[in-house]
Amino acid sequence: MPGGRLTQQERQQIALGVADGLAYAEIARRLGRPTSTVTREVMRNGGPTAYRADLAHRATERRAHRRRQPAPRGPQAPAQAGGRDAEAVREYEEAFTTLLMQQGLPKMMCRVLTCLYISDTGSLTAAELVRHLQVSPASISKAITSLESQGLVRRERDERRRDRYVVDNDVWYQGMISAARSHAVLAETARQGVGVLGRDTPAAARLENVARFVDFVGESILRAAEQAREILYAQPPGASSEGSQSETSGSAP
Repeated sequence: MPGGRLTQQERQQIALGVADGLAYAEIARRLGRPTSTVTREVMRNGGPTAYRADLAHRATERRAHRRRQPAPRGPQAPAQAGGRDAEAVREYEEAFTTLLMQQGLPKMMCRVLTCLYISDTGSLTAAELVRHLQVSPASISKAITSLESQGLVRRERDERRRDRYVVDNDVWYQGMISAARSHAVLAETARQGVGVLGRDTPAAARLENVARFVDFVGESILRAAEQAREILYAQPPGASSEGSQSETSGSAP
């Protein structure tokens, strides 16, 4: 099995496979590469609709060249939070975005979510997202609207009265609750079809089975979300009871 970086010939094979509509797993099998390598290669170079082997190869060479350059010294050197490797952070950001896209979310929503997840504050303004992602304010606004509607981010006002978009522990919980509600709506709609199509028909039986299955999944999600929330907010092992009492007696947030 070949290792190391993709060659230009391999990238041409990837481009042909994408153009033919082959799955990433099939392209990877033909190359003898992991599926994740092919997926990451396509997603970081324009996605399946815009991938070009020559452009992808040049972009990779530019990235390799930047890595080989010595880090600038003196007052002009950009500061990296926590001593992080900027190139490693960028590559991780691309990989995390690709993973989210594989879950079915549109690319811009995934890019915004990733930005929020990997920021130390867990919150960014629209202007900060625009600067980081190098996209238009309209693209950010559309992505944020969709993410809010799915309970994946929430909006807060900071001390300068700017909207900040937040991901934190409670967003995960609210996202699960939103998913459970969508399952409940699906189950109810399936049961409406039972009455419309006739209870003793094969179609009605199929819809009833759908409703029962979705009901079970939705209830399981609710139970799991509640249990996970209790664990998430539980007092860490070793915390003093005095600290717990002071938190309880303090004012509510």
